[in-house]
Amino acid sequence: MPDVHAVILAGGSGTRFWPASRRSRPKQLLALAGSSGESLIAATVRRLHPLIEPRDVWVATSTGLLEATALALPQVPRAHLLAEPVARNTAAPIGWAAAVIARQNPDAILVVLPADHFIADEGAFRAVLTRAIHTAEQGWLTTIGVSPTRPETGYGYIELGNLLGEGAHGVTHFVEKPDRARAEGFLSGGRHLWNAGMFVFRARVMLESIGRHLPPLAAGLAALDAAAERGEEGRALAEVFPTLPSISIDHGVMEKADRVAVVPGTFGWNDVGSWEVAWELARHDVDGNALPEGTVAVDSANNLVKDLTTGRKRRIALLGVSDLVVVETDDAVLVMPRSRAQDVRAVVEELSRRGANEEL
Repeated sequence: MPDVHAVILAGGSGTRFWPASRRSRPKQLLALAGSSGESLIAATVRRLHPLIEPRDVWVATSTGLLEATALALPQVPRAHLLAEPVARNTAAPIGWAAAVIARQNPDAILVVLPADHFIADEGAFRAVLTRAIHTAEQGWLTTIGVSPTRPETGYGYIELGNLLGEGAHGVTHFVEKPDRARAEGFLSGGRHLWNAGMFVFRARVMLESIGRHLPPLAAGLAALDAAAERGEEGRALAEVFPTLPSISIDHGVMEKADRVAVVPGTFGWNDVGSWEVAWELARHDVDGNALPEGTVAVDSANNLVKDLTTGRKRRIALLGVSDLVVVETDDAVLVMPRSRAQDVRAVVEELSRRGANEEL
């Protein structure tokens, strides 16, 4: 294998998993999928073994999440936690990570992954990742596309181009989130993949592409490089990072670059986007309930209960209810129909309106 590094994007502060997720504890730090109690970000790092060891993992997060991220990933070197002073979408942290790694090896391969996804078939995922690494070695900006299983309107898509070899294709187009009819056409046509936000490339190739397509970001990264040579990168970050363009790597670079490839994969991918998805991924009893040990469920089916309290546990009982989400933390309880899982942010917005900042 070449010199390969993983860059985990972990700066999000999503609202869709309130009350479990908070500004200081976003979903990547929670155990929302699988049965091991492992946080999503810890699983993201672990499943890379043996392709990429923790010593070669970098994490782009925010200054406010730095300590919590370090606690969740004790095996990752502290110096590899890149703390963004402000959020600037994905192009800026990816570019910064590429610049930092390129100072040691411009030809290093970077594998960029979101911190908060679930993958069921980890062996198949590593096989796809290996093909993507080999494609990136040849100078391609490479992305991993997930073979769609339904006409999903909530994801972007990647249109397959010509076969390049080793399971990789050129990319014809990146497609924004489609309407239902178009998504159905993508599914039946077999030429489109879900855009899962996973990228593989040589550091210098990405930096060259940023210079060509995002000059303001390239200028900011050059300023950080110069500051790093003086031993002043930490101080320069506070001045430079807020001036960087807030744009995704897709819009800023990938959609404009010439040599872009995609490696298709099927490995049980899920972006864990709501409590409904958490129920789908959980272990169910014979009635479809996903419950903590000791929960009493009478004439109840297809419910998700999460007891996330840290003190003395209380008995939770369900009677004659179906398709609910019940989440209890030390300071809040959420009860809603599973069908309203995408609307949790409305609760967060109402709490914000009331000034209940300690609960956000």
